[in-house]
Amino acid sequence: MAGSCFAQTAMTPFSVPPADAPELALRGPYAVGVRALALVHHDQIDILHFDEKTGTAPKYDRPLPVEVWYPATIPAGQTEATSYSMTAPSGGDKNSAISFSGKALRDAPPVTGSRFPLVIVSHGYPGSRFFLTYLTENLASKGYVVAAIDHTDSVVGHVQPFPSTLLNRSADQLFTIAALTQLAASSGHFLAGLIDPEKTAIVGYSMGGYGALISAGAGLSAASPLTKVVPGHYLDAWTANNAAYKGLHREALRCIVAIAPWGEQPPYSAWDTEGLAGISIPSLFIAGDHDDVADYPQGIKPAFEAAIHSERYLLTYQNARHNTGGNPPPPGIRLDYGQTQFFDEPVWRKDRIAAINQHFITAFLDLVLKGDTGKRRFLDLPVASANEGKWKQPEGTHDTGQLSTGHDAEGNPFWTGFQRRWALGLTMEAKPANTK
Repeated sequence: MAGSCFAQTAMTPFSVPPADAPELALRGPYAVGVRALALVHHDQIDILHFDEKTGTAPKYDRPLPVEVWYPATIPAGQTEATSYSMTAPSGGDKNSAISFSGKALRDAPPVTGSRFPLVIVSHGYPGSRFFLTYLTENLASKGYVVAAIDHTDSVVGHVQPFPSTLLNRSADQLFTIAALTQLAASSGHFLAGLIDPEKTAIVGYSMGGYGALISAGAGLSAASPLTKVVPGHYLDAWTANNAAYKGLHREALRCIVAIAPWGEQPPYSAWDTEGLAGISIPSLFIAGDHDDVADYPQGIKPAFEAAIHSERYLLTYQNARHNTGGNPPPPGIRLDYGQTQFFDEPVWRKDRIAAINQHFITAFLDLVLKGDTGKRRFLDLPVASANEGKWKQPEGTHDTGQLSTGHDAEGNPFWTGFQRRWALGLTMEAKPANTK
């Protein structure tokens, strides 16, 4: 890649959580492999070449680079280690790159004899398929095939006007599910027999969350100004009452995780109550209550509340803004203010957010996709606000990093899976399906 490169040599991979991580953040029993795929979604609307005279847009073959992490076997003499590189975000040299370490072996042979749920990871605008490696590697080590998309026109360093992202985000997600499922059914491909075609989830951050809600059944509102942003009425195909949208096949999609989902905030109001009621699969929302991009009180929280037919959870970081989804800033790299805003949070430690996300997303996906009902206790917590938890320490003893089972020895409630004193600044709201 042209330009300067901010190199990061010695670091703990983001998928390996720090010592203060909650219980389910720890990596799982599988070694991890990683491979790159070049998917192409044929005959898509080329909205950026819309012709105002004819009122139509041509078709094109839309490229979608995808990185896939999966349970793997590490051959003798090789190391479960790799590095990733992404274009530096705005604020510095647009041709510079940021490199950081990972805990996965490039092109490692996959494990055999087992099929695993598929998790699609969808970045923001702009973003990168390497922006959530803390989560992609971590989930693969726990028995998931995880595919992160480079959404064409939304990638850092290659950003194009917004109508492309609005129109293509959900289509990219659903196409990637179908394409990977098809490859897994093809003999000779490294994914052959590796994916359980009936167990799929989407994890979307920001615009990825916008896409995840649409993919899950939240048809857009025909009254939303967003339908005017995309010329030629092409976004109308994704509105709640459109026959084509209602006819989309989503049988394999069992749940979504929407991290700081963009779109419901005024003036855009992407969905109305009818549209959000179209989500009938379980959902986990994650957000900061001071999110000033997706607007927590007027956007994220109302979207969560209106998804009444979804069994749903809302994990809230108190005093966090919008950056509750991506990797921490790579250590040892000097970032200017614009780049810092891309990675970091003003109040929260970013590695702490990553570990908490690993914990709760693992609990949610294990519950829904693997049927592990024992993980429900990590979601249905004894108190909604972590600040209200109590854990009395016997006199003369010291903290040893013990993890809460939900109550202390005297029966006081404390967030399950967290260390004493470390469940703080968080709330979890749980709503069963068919409730407001």
